[in-house]
Amino acid sequence: MRNHFRSMMAGGLLLLAGAWMVDAAGEKIDPRKLVTGEAAFGNAPTLKPGTYHKITVADLPQPFATQSSRNNAKIIPRPTNAWPQVPAGFQVDLYATKLDQPRKILTAPNGDLFVAESRAGEIKIFRGRDSDGRPAQVATFAKGLQRPFGIAFYPAGANPQWVYVGNTNSVVRFPYKGGELEAGSPPETVVPELPSGGGHWTRDVVFSKDGKTLFVAVGSASNINDPDTNPSETHRANILEYTPEGKFLGVYASGIRNPVGLGLNPTTGELWCSTNERDALGDNLVPDYVTHVQRGGFYGWPYYYIGGHPDPRLEGKHPELKDKVIVPDVLLTPHNASLSLTFYDGTQFPGEYQGDLFAAEHGSWNRSTRAGYEVIRVPLEGGHSNGVYQDFVTGFVTASGEVWGRPVGVVVAKDGALMVTDDGSGSIWRISHTGK
Repeated sequence: MRNHFRSMMAGGLLLLAGAWMVDAAGEKIDPRKLVTGEAAFGNAPTLKPGTYHKITVADLPQPFATQSSRNNAKIIPRPTNAWPQVPAGFQVDLYATKLDQPRKILTAPNGDLFVAESRAGEIKIFRGRDSDGRPAQVATFAKGLQRPFGIAFYPAGANPQWVYVGNTNSVVRFPYKGGELEAGSPPETVVPELPSGGGHWTRDVVFSKDGKTLFVAVGSASNINDPDTNPSETHRANILEYTPEGKFLGVYASGIRNPVGLGLNPTTGELWCSTNERDALGDNLVPDYVTHVQRGGFYGWPYYYIGGHPDPRLEGKHPELKDKVIVPDVLLTPHNASLSLTFYDGTQFPGEYQGDLFAAEHGSWNRSTRAGYEVIRVPLEGGHSNGVYQDFVTGFVTASGEVWGRPVGVVVAKDGALMVTDDGSGSIWRISHTGK
């Protein structure tokens, strides 16, 4: 494969030879819109749909190259002229409004959309669309939950018998028959106790392809606390695995500071996660990431990051782990708070989108210029990535840096549209392909 590059302009915009585009990305990437180097660390107010980014290990600055910034977003009402922006050929419609912290969203086999309203402790169902494009029916499937986030149907297929829900401190399940709008009985506790408290309260859940393993994501309790001396970090910054009945099988992978979103790659059967990395090392450290997760893999937290880079705050600790740290598949702009992910398995989008990954970037506080506040697309070829991601849904931040929307959940609807929850504006957005 030719690895032939020609610089087009300062700031990192590169034109890649056609052979690279075909061989490495199956013509899914437009090389004229690929940004690399320092310019690949995007800024939310200037993101444009269709731009591709590739951040590599070589692009990482030294720790503390810039000061650690506190830049919390104050959410404003959506301005009258503000609307999510998408690439040419797509359109965005407002599907639902006035939700209470909508987070994870999942499509049931019959097409219903299950949404975790985490603050309210509820799972809502949104069914169909009326003549105005809004939900034809809304129902509360379950209530009284503890900051629910993850949702999974079991077993896989057209007729699941259970709906599993990841509370912040446990996993429960409800008996389910397709089309039910309300749980017919109280929840059954499957995993009675998950590590909780401190930071990172989301608990996503997903089943392995063979249905024998329930994966549960548990983020760290802190930014950089040493697990050797902090018992509160036990079994945190991990992806844990259980049987469907709740028997603990072990730690599937470790050193993942906050693996918020989980997903199963339908092409390869591999587990993938979307991760929030650590703070306070500067604007462009440490990159968040999405990656397939190796069984037994160690991803660095808290001692190392993105390979064998030592965190200076714990330098000298566990030198035996340095060469074991796995570099993630796709490095994202630091501090963009990557949350839920999904794989496109619909037929509405053009063929080159088939099998691609979409992830919601919630936006965070620890960067002088805002990062995230978008939905990204990761082009995949044969289920694998070459490290490139694309800005797909942008526009949630005004030119002056004010924030009105924060994407959280993303899923493919039964009709092939992409559905995105936004806990900034309390909305669900529908992205469809117009065919134009």
